[in-house]
Amino acid sequence: MSKQIKVALIGNPNTGKTSVFNALTGLKQKVGNYPGVTVDKKEGICKLSRGVKAYILDLPGTYSLNASSVDENVVIELLLNKNDKDFPDVAVVVTDVENLKRNLLLFTQIKDLKIPTILVINMSDVMSRKGISLDIPALEAQLQTKIALVSTRKNKGIALLKSLIEDYKSLAITACIDTSSIDSAYFERLQKAFPNQDVYKLWLVITQDVNFGTVARRTLDVSKFQTKSITELKRLQQKEAIKRYQFINGVLKVGQVIDRTKAKDLRSKLDRVLTHKVGGYFIFFAILLLIFQAIYDWATVPMDLIDTTFASLAEWIKKALPNGGMLTDLLAEGIVSGIGGVVIFIPQIAFLFLFISILEESGYMSRVVFLMDRIMRRFGISGKSVVPLISGTACAIPAVMATRNIENWKERLITILVIPFTTCAARLPVYLIIIALVIPEGHFLGFNYQALTLMLLYLIGFAMAILSAYVLDRVMKTERKTFFVVEMPNYKFPLLKNVAITVIEKTKTFVLEAGKIILAISIILWVMASFGPGEKFNNAEAIVSQESPDILEVDLQDKIAAYRLEHSYIGIVGKTIEPLIKPLGYDWKIGIGLVASFAAREVFVGTLATIYSVGSASENEGIDTIKTKMSNERYSDGSKVFTFASGISLLLFYAFAMQCMSTLAIVKRETKSWKWPIIQLFSMSIIAYLFALVAFQILK
Repeated sequence: MSKQIKVALIGNPNTGKTSVFNALTGLKQKVGNYPGVTVDKKEGICKLSRGVKAYILDLPGTYSLNASSVDENVVIELLLNKNDKDFPDVAVVVTDVENLKRNLLLFTQIKDLKIPTILVINMSDVMSRKGISLDIPALEAQLQTKIALVSTRKNKGIALLKSLIEDYKSLAITACIDTSSIDSAYFERLQKAFPNQDVYKLWLVITQDVNFGTVARRTLDVSKFQTKSITELKRLQQKEAIKRYQFINGVLKVGQVIDRTKAKDLRSKLDRVLTHKVGGYFIFFAILLLIFQAIYDWATVPMDLIDTTFASLAEWIKKALPNGGMLTDLLAEGIVSGIGGVVIFIPQIAFLFLFISILEESGYMSRVVFLMDRIMRRFGISGKSVVPLISGTACAIPAVMATRNIENWKERLITILVIPFTTCAARLPVYLIIIALVIPEGHFLGFNYQALTLMLLYLIGFAMAILSAYVLDRVMKTERKTFFVVEMPNYKFPLLKNVAITVIEKTKTFVLEAGKIILAISIILWVMASFGPGEKFNNAEAIVSQESPDILEVDLQDKIAAYRLEHSYIGIVGKTIEPLIKPLGYDWKIGIGLVASFAAREVFVGTLATIYSVGSASENEGIDTIKTKMSNERYSDGSKVFTFASGISLLLFYAFAMQCMSTLAIVKRETKSWKWPIIQLFSMSIIAYLFALVAFQILK
């Protein structure tokens, strides 16, 4: 049986912790949630020597063990609770060679908990360029630990780190400082009250409530201990921090040399340009334009290949399996067509995640957050709202979770309510297929109309989010504004391995999550479209043959299939809501797509692919791809369903509508009430309906 070592990867934000995690685990990682809280939990497996594995838990970034947010609280709750199944055998603290002094504060706190601790000094490849030299043996002696000098970019130091993890039992667990010296009498009283507990651990439990508020404690209960006032405790915390920095200064005086004359000023020069109060926005929008142009240009070939492959697969199933059998129809018209409606967008979604990952890895995304803060403050929300709103371009669910670092409840609530307006990846399939159908080919200033339309939809969503925030701020009368502090990491070339892992993991998650929903809904839709009540459905062939006696056989079969679909269970649902959506330019089939996509927006395309497959009997004139089926859809009078007017109406509806029950569920969980998600659902649906209505009526 193989031995497994539990490792906690801990560090300040922007120290390269994710790079170290990826270097150790590669693709042997998964993302979940910590029990009871909606904070991302990344875990992975790292092979050490023969028969030994390390279970790596990547904890949320934290500056110290004095928690002020849910993310930081997760770290402390784990490190204070030896009974937790994830309690580490060894802690690996990742630091940045350029910010070693600040990073070591967290290291000394963790080491004082008597947990075997390894120090990783990351980004060692920049040392010579920055004029930094380290005496590793001297630092190890001062800190009484083992140090791995690592460069994930050059893949140096990872083998040493693995060997240190495996040999963790040889690490000293002596404390860095004597915390009790900040108030000897108080700590002596605390030790007497809990004689079997470590005094520094007791101190952290007490101050955890001071910093974060009373929490559902999974660690020690110190509520009965007569402690000091909050003001006195905070003063003691300050004395502790001073004492720690005195220790750190002494350590670095011995083991670190920095040649200030070698430090280059390239970062400040770039910041002056990229965060300029006018030019910074133009640069950001230019980057966005290039991204959307590339999404269209680069993804065309693989998308067409996927599209024709799934259409060919459906045709092959019809020919290979018994003709007219129920299983054949379910596979070809339900499952293959439905899933094909989502898989076709993998290239464009992968490219979107690719560019977002590059912007984050390079350090530019922090500059974007800083830029957007200037706009946010004018619209009544905290600069801390920028991070959730920008992360909402991937998915609204983690974006809603990310609001937990906003201390002011009203500002946090406003941010939660407006996040779904930002264009998430699930909207992308809807946008891409509709844009391809109704926006003509052509170029403006070198950018094609379709890329410009996609960018405009992103900007419209973001503009509606901040406009809604402004209105909500005035209605709710938010009193206190929180300060916004963001750390600007150094610029660096994106690490290709990190980018690749991010793209693979994000795309895989999107496809698997969407795929499960699509598969279930495709089967339900196929059943509802293949069966129906009453004589009109059961006698469709006789009724259509009698009404159209002179029609060609091929056209007759298509007409029978369409008639049967119209009088199926799904057809009845569509016809019922058709009067409501007809003013928007939609027919009953699009209505079915709108209803089905409430489960997840991306279901819309798969739904129409399934409906159009069931509603057609032709198997013949070559392969009908999803785009072709939608483009050829006609009303009874021969006019096209998807026109410029109805297409723009549909794009605006999806830009503003809350078509995602998963987001509603997470909003309910975060606000602990159904009141806010219900308000969110109805208000966004009304806004979407009105914009779609006005657009269609003007453009038709």
